Amino acid sequence: MRGTIALVTGANSGMGLATTVELARKGAKVIMVCRNRQRGEEALAAAKQKSHSEDIELMLCDLASLESIRSFAEEFTMKYPMLDILINNAGVVTIKRQLTKDGFEMDLGVNHLGHFLLTNLLLKSLQAAEQGRIIVVASGAYKIGALHYEDPTLARRFNPAKAYARSKLANILFTRELASRLHGTRVTVNCLHPGAVGTNIGVNRQTGFGKSVLKLLSYFFLTPEQGADTAIYLATDPDLEEVTGQYYYRRKIKQLSPRAQNTIEAERLWQWSQEQVGLS
Repeated sequence: MRGTIALVTGANSGMGLATTVELARKGAKVIMVCRNRQRGEEALAAAKQKSHSEDIELMLCDLASLESIRSFAEEFTMKYPMLDILINNAGVVTIKRQLTKDGFEMDLGVNHLGHFLLTNLLLKSLQAAEQGRIIVVASGAYKIGALHYEDPTLARRFNPAKAYARSKLANILFTRELASRLHGTRVTVNCLHPGAVGTNIGVNRQTGFGKSVLKLLSYFFLTPEQGADTAIYLATDPDLEEVTGQYYYRRKIKQLSPRAQNTIEAERLWQWSQEQVGLS
């Protein structure tokens, strides 16, 4: 993978860090995209130590802020006009209803809308690559998700599990619609369910709420390295150059629910998302 440039969001811990380390081991230059500088710098040092590679760089971006995403994309594309691999890994699970800086429900705002804008702003760089690949970390939780256009901030019916599931359904519909729009180009996009991975995604950083539950259940979880395996496979396997618009679990294509395969719903979500983030 020498000469390959990969960008990983949410790279400071868990699957994102594991993905960074493995891609760097394979010879790629990896851009770690993190929200917090201190945690990002700590993760950068760990990634370099674990991968035995110095070709890893930290860049800051808050996926809960459209302004931050636009600023990051401008900085990145000026420095790197070409991007081979984009891994949309960052994700949040909120216990209580929260809004982003732009007024979006937090799970949908970060997990879908933030990555929707970022991906669109980086498309030219991906299209400049010999073979660009976009990998979206979704989840099997999508099966209980519904989009709720009539109540997009979930002001009337917030439920932590269903809010997360909605964002993961959006990830899959986005993947399928983007694959359709990129048909005939050299850029592919696929999504995946990583499995139940033991990360801090559901832990409240201020209160620590959720840590005891995480510790109790950790025996049943995959390691971040195991969870990252399919993302790395999708990013690097030469046999997947023509594969696009698919949903994977454990390196295998899996059947989606009828709702997740609904092309009309996917196009509607795309149009709605464009309006929300200000893309024409």
